[in-house]
Amino acid sequence: MDYSKILAGREGHLPIFARVVEALEEFEEFPFLLEPIYREASELGDDELDRVRFGLVRLQVYADIHRYEDMEAAQRMKYVAATIERVLFGRLLLEGEEGGKQQCC
Repeated sequence: MDYSKILAGREGHLPIFARVVEALEEFEEFPFLLEPIYREASELGDDELDRVRFGLVRLQVYADIHRYEDMEAAQRMKYVAATIERVLFGRLLLEGEEGGKQQCC
């Protein structure tokens, strides 16, 4: 499975995606990759952060669509993507409204 392609979507690859792919491929190392991912993300601009977030959302959606093909891989993808998204952004974009407030626009 080409995790980089899922994360990048139709846009170019971001270097931070390599660490996310590493977390997916070396799942046991994920706890030790959280801080480096956070530090790398803290140096990104707003546009790059948006791309990172939507890459993580794409990974979660891809995992949902393909969950019956390989349940263990789908669970890993969702866990890694959701955990990183929560660490970087405080919540999941796919959670929608929170506390009665509208999310966007």
